[in-house]
This record gives sequence, C-alpha cells and structure tokens, in this order.
Amino acid sequence: MSAADSGTRPPRGPLAGVPLALVYVGLGLLGVLVAVAGSLVQGGWFPGGLVLALAGSAGLFHGGGRLTGNRLGSAVPTVLWFLTVMYLSVTRPEGDFMFTAGAGPYVYLLGGMAIGVICATLPHRTPPPGGPGRR
Repeated sequence: MSAADSGTRPPRGPLAGVPLALVYVGLGLLGVLVAVAGSLVQGGWFPGGLVLALAGSAGLFHGGGRLTGNRLGSAVPTVLWFLTVMYLSVTRPEGDFMFTAGAGPYVYLLGGMAIGVICATLPHRTPPPGGPGRR
C-alpha cells in the first residue's frame, strides 16, 4: 500500500486546512444523504429518477476520491451508501418498506455498488511538484 492510499495525505483544494478525519466523516454523511435521496427519487420518477440517483452516487464516489486524492475517499461514502440502502430495503414489522417491487431498486443497488467499486479502485495520480509541466 502506498502513502497515497493510506489516507495520511491532507486533502487538496478548498479543504487544504481541514483534518482528513473530518473530511471522511463529511463524506460518510454525504453517502448516507445520497442513499436516502436516491432511494426516494429512483422509485418516484422512474426511469429518469433512477438515472439521476445513480449519477448523484457516481458524483459523490468519484468526487470523494478526487477531493482526498486517495481510494479511501471513494470507499468511505460507498460503504455508508451501501449500508444505508440495505437498511432502507429491509421490510419493517408494520409491513412498510422503502423500495417498490421491480427491477428499478435492483438496478439502483447493483449499479450503485458497481460505480462505487469502480471509483474506489481508480488510480489517483498526483501531479508532480512544481506544476503540470515537465522540467
């Protein structure tokens, strides 16, 4: 495991002064929020809502990796997104549930997980010090 993947490098860009642990907590909370919002939207406006929910998930997973510059930035929101979607898919004792019967919720669950795994395994290359050009 390289230093870029260990989660020890501080975030780049607008969060340069923020502790990395706080960034991961924020990404985890965003993962939960995107999962809840996507669960509501994917069934409400099928099929456009499904595309919108998957696009939001992909944006969060890829953006988390780009923001932190490592794979853990993509993995944290992916894991919390998955746990939230699984929690919402369980039938309650009263008979209530969040997902409708059909292919949409399965595409949302499997598609979101596929996107999360792809984003978490993408290499995150950092530019060399001194600018983008070679010297």
